[in-house]
Amino acid sequence: MATYEVNKDAVAHARRLIDGRQYVLDSDWGDVQPDAEAQNAYLEKHSWDDYAAWHLGLTEGANDGTKARYAFVYGDLRRVHRSGLIACVYRAAEWRHKQVELAAHDLLQRLDKVAGID
Repeated sequence: MATYEVNKDAVAHARRLIDGRQYVLDSDWGDVQPDAEAQNAYLEKHSWDDYAAWHLGLTEGANDGTKARYAFVYGDLRRVHRSGLIACVYRAAEWRHKQVELAAHDLLQRLDKVAGID
């Protein structure tokens, strides 16, 4: 099983987006998460660093500048999705990636606070 470290730059990016109210509260993550085509289109116009900022996990041992390096996407490459953060929490917890789980959980709590969800 792959192991991951928390992508601190992605956490900071998500915080900025949340604080700037660049988020979606209600979405079906299965429908809005970026598929391979959307990711490729994004990479045609953006850097790998920009792409990395949308992923809370960095795959240990994978090379930078490859899709294999980045895991736990939390948004649609434009906005944070609450459902995306929930998916990250769930998936990280399921596979015992505790640090990624906690990072996603903290972001979810921040989003809920900013959005006024009690």
